[in-house]
Amino acid sequence: MASPPFLTAIDLSSYSSLSQLPKEAAHAGGIFAVISAGNIDNAFQLLKDTVGRHAVHLEVSNVQSQEDVVDLLDAGAAKVFVSSTQASGFDKVPNLDATRVVYCPTGSATDTAALDGTSFGLYLQNVGSAEGAGKLLHELGKNRPPVFVQKAHMSEEEAIQLARQGAVPIIPALQLTLSAEAAENAIPVASLLLARAKSDRPDGLFTTLVTDERGIALGLVYSNEESVAESLRAGRGVYHSRKRGLWRKGDTSGDWQELIRVELDCDHDCLRFVVRQQGNGFCHLQTATCFGEYQGLSKLQKTLQSRKRSAPEGSYTARLFNDSKMLNAKIMEEASELCEATNKDDIAAEAADVLYFALTKATAAGVSLEDIERNLNAKAVKVKRRKGDAKGPYAAKFGVNGASATPNGENKEMVREAASVPKSKEDPAGVSKDGRIRMRRLVTAEESPDVVQEALKRPSQRSTEKIMGIVNPIIKDVQSGGDKALLGYTHKFEKATSLTSPVLKAPFPQSLMQLPQETIEAIDISFENIRKFHAAQQEERPLEVETMPGVVCSRFSRAIERVGLYVPGGTAVLPSTAMMLGVPAMVAGCKRIVIASPPRADGSLTPEIVYVAHKVGAESIVLAGGAQAVAAMAYGTENVSKVDKILGPGNQFVTAAKMIVSNDTTANVSIDMPAGPSEVLVIADDTANPAFVASDLLSQAEHGVDSQVVCIAVGLDETQVQAIEDELHKQATALPRVDLVRGAIEHSTTLVVPTIAEAMALSNAYAPEHLILQIADPVGARNMVQNAGSVFLGAWTPESVGDYSAGVNHSLPTYGYAKQYSGVNLGSYVKHITSSQLTEQGLRNVGGAVMRLAAVEELEAHRRAVAMRLEFLDQRGR
Repeated sequence: MASPPFLTAIDLSSYSSLSQLPKEAAHAGGIFAVISAGNIDNAFQLLKDTVGRHAVHLEVSNVQSQEDVVDLLDAGAAKVFVSSTQASGFDKVPNLDATRVVYCPTGSATDTAALDGTSFGLYLQNVGSAEGAGKLLHELGKNRPPVFVQKAHMSEEEAIQLARQGAVPIIPALQLTLSAEAAENAIPVASLLLARAKSDRPDGLFTTLVTDERGIALGLVYSNEESVAESLRAGRGVYHSRKRGLWRKGDTSGDWQELIRVELDCDHDCLRFVVRQQGNGFCHLQTATCFGEYQGLSKLQKTLQSRKRSAPEGSYTARLFNDSKMLNAKIMEEASELCEATNKDDIAAEAADVLYFALTKATAAGVSLEDIERNLNAKAVKVKRRKGDAKGPYAAKFGVNGASATPNGENKEMVREAASVPKSKEDPAGVSKDGRIRMRRLVTAEESPDVVQEALKRPSQRSTEKIMGIVNPIIKDVQSGGDKALLGYTHKFEKATSLTSPVLKAPFPQSLMQLPQETIEAIDISFENIRKFHAAQQEERPLEVETMPGVVCSRFSRAIERVGLYVPGGTAVLPSTAMMLGVPAMVAGCKRIVIASPPRADGSLTPEIVYVAHKVGAESIVLAGGAQAVAAMAYGTENVSKVDKILGPGNQFVTAAKMIVSNDTTANVSIDMPAGPSEVLVIADDTANPAFVASDLLSQAEHGVDSQVVCIAVGLDETQVQAIEDELHKQATALPRVDLVRGAIEHSTTLVVPTIAEAMALSNAYAPEHLILQIADPVGARNMVQNAGSVFLGAWTPESVGDYSAGVNHSLPTYGYAKQYSGVNLGSYVKHITSSQLTEQGLRNVGGAVMRLAAVEELEAHRRAVAMRLEFLDQRGR
């Protein structure tokens, strides 16, 4: 970071906005201010206003907390001036460029021993004379660090002398002047700026390169002290013409330049004027530069800015400016294609498309390339570094582990997907040394039962304590804050800041359900199949049993009145889940159906989900995801109806939220089941097609890196198992989500067993979400299934049909919960109520047993309720 020719010292205690900065500090030098306990907030405001525009130097010897100093550096301070006692701690701050620290000796001004072994600069404060400072500069030699000098009542001569010796004089703003006629003791800015400038020309003119803010050369001109002084005074490009003398660029052509800053090159023999060009361009030929027109991004920006002002009607760019949804869709589309590109030409082409659409969005919002580059420069000086993990859905898509968040906001990225890791670093599954995507293979006859069970362990998930620490505060916030809190989380996590309400209520506008006809037909077919299967599960009449003469027991069902259905979404389109949850709720006759699904960044929902919500008769759609959506449905808000049961899949955070609210008696809500990452177990014998087996394994592996797939090969030899592995590798490498597949295969296993009986025993112990039987007699083997979410029989029944259109439900227990839970079915939406009816004879028949058991339990009122009736019957009978 080059040192400026001088620093303008300002009074920070009175600073509140950029307009208060002295004009003398606008185009040359840097800014210097002293921090005290009372003006640190002003310092942060100054940095916010000037980052990327001015180099701000802060004297922080009175700041007690090193963390506060680091925060100032993180906010963009060019350098901090620290005391002797502070200096020792800054060489240990992670990610801190030590050249941004300037050491200020608190004893003798010549005490520079603390600089040894560091990259710190040196601050000579309150020096007695410029000559003394100059002597120290000489002693420090040519390889000295940057030296900053402050002296009371410094004269112009002293300031120039120090500048010529390579020091940076610090001058109070009130002492600097832009006036051609300087007052006594005032120091002209132009003189300081040019103190070290050199010219090898006989006429003494300085070669001057004029560039725009992006550093693109506009032209080559000449300057002298007069033109530089006039340029600083006027705030525009003013140069020296060898023919006309003082040359105010643009006076005749109108193509004038707003001055940004003036600086010297490393050898001090060339000036650079950084300007913001107005009008047609810099060149007298009315081109953008004297070297021709702009190229690349600069040319694109000029074109887009022109189109924004007056785009031809019907032009593509005009459509993009006028349709933000289409523009956002194109950005996502081109970014996806860039991710998929592999060769140099394709990557270049797709990157160009991404830049075009991104710059169109920026231009539409009034954001320039210069703004973007200032932002990049500001990020480059950050000291505090985030891990930079990919956000949930993108991490999952590309098989990246480690997306995280904390409840106290240390990492403000959205908590979306559960992270997973392989069982151990030694786990040989995944990509072998030959680069093939290959599952771990075990022959059970050659391994102990413990080794086999270890191989079937699911990938580890985040600790319950960590998840609960994230989810609990969100739930409490929504419970107490209602709509405002819910909407705030949608703004924060989904970036849908345009939303003003967290709920979309029925009837849903037709405009939100615009779909291609083929999509509507696919949904309608699937919808009807799901409806038929779940309607068949309805009880035709109440169950009625006479347990003994005169004692009739009945059971009848009633729909749960209010249900909340969680449909994961955001960047994904999941109409299938909306159908799997919504259709049985409709068939059961639930009076109130609330669907929750996270919106896209522009605040809209995918039209497929709205269409399904319309078909099932949903009351409303909650525009939120994660724990906040679960909490809103569990407790209700001003506009979200409270529900009695919450159903639907989700990541670990959604599952944790469901578990929390179901255990809170104030919520009075139940849930369908715990859920985790998707999984499949395929049992294959010698009749199975290896390509079919591989495709079924991959159909679950592509869900995410925390998915797991298991293949149990029954009686297959080495050649047959190898055929499945070859197909797995070939098909996986052709998938667009190959990186997710690679991550899932990392903790997936093939078990080679001798018999169907052993295969079924292992499957029942594993309790898979999806069980596929690609064997000779799948129906016979189905009788051996004890634990599974859903079973798929035979070669022509891929798991995919169950996910979408066959009619069975795809919301299933995972992570071994198939041992205790059913998948979602019609029974998930109804409750059973029993009734009893006794005749007089029935009470006589059962009354003795009741009274005896009540007496055993010492519940006298229970016994008397029967005894009193029997006594009444006896008395009436007499």
